[in-house]
Amino acid sequence: METNQLLKQVRKIEIKTRGLSRHIFAGEYHSAFKGRGMAFSEVREYQYGDDYRSVDWNVTARFNHPFIKVFEEERELTVMLLIDISGSGEFGSQSRLKASLITEIAAVLSFSAIQNNDKVGVIMFSDRIERFIPPKKGRQHILKIIRELIDYRPESRLTNITVPLRYLVNVIKKRSIAFMITDFMDQNYEDALKIAARKHDLVGLWIYDKRESEFTSMGLMKVKDAETGKITWIDTFSTYFRHAYQEINRKKQEETTDILKKAGVDFVAIASHEDYVRPLMRLFLKRAK
Repeated sequence: METNQLLKQVRKIEIKTRGLSRHIFAGEYHSAFKGRGMAFSEVREYQYGDDYRSVDWNVTARFNHPFIKVFEEERELTVMLLIDISGSGEFGSQSRLKASLITEIAAVLSFSAIQNNDKVGVIMFSDRIERFIPPKKGRQHILKIIRELIDYRPESRLTNITVPLRYLVNVIKKRSIAFMITDFMDQNYEDALKIAARKHDLVGLWIYDKRESEFTSMGLMKVKDAETGKITWIDTFSTYFRHAYQEINRKKQEETTDILKKAGVDFVAIASHEDYVRPLMRLFLKRAK
């Protein structure tokens, strides 16, 4: 992509997602993703109703008057975005591709994070680690992330969810908020998911397209697997085919839901043709309770 076109696209995404993060998600994000613990802030004179367990006895003895220690929440967090950039992201039967939606959501989360003084890092993956951007703060850092998501071309079109989960555990030593943004079109990642969820606060953002779960009757169609390149002819006139296809995908959705719940991972499903604001708000509000 040419530089001018890339910069226009980055600016367009920044204007939209920065506004959302500032006006809609700021408070909910803060409530949903709290700090790591309590840090000492100051010592002040004891006031009626203060917890006696917070009395600083050394300062109290020195001034012959009760003083207490004041603690504040350690607000600064590290937010990691595990972003699926495999070939399946290029699918979109409605108004946009799944990859475009993933880029917007990543931008919203990033701007929400830096407004709360959190660091943001990125692990872009296919069936390998395609790109690692270490956690940092600041607008320029977020714009770099958006540019990479728009312009980066992966070396592989396949998916292996285990790979970024293991990388997260091995590379990010301190506990982080880790958003896995993917369509979960993979299998045998349960163990890696459980291990990552124990070390980090792992959140799943499940991106899907409605045509991945159902077909309307449109006649004989040639379809191509975005990851393997395999081409298949299907007869969408066939009621048997449409029902069988829906049943396969229903079972896959149930399986993925079960895997995420067993690992203790909060998640929300977001359709590529729908507004992503409401699903994210539901997730934030649920976590804030």
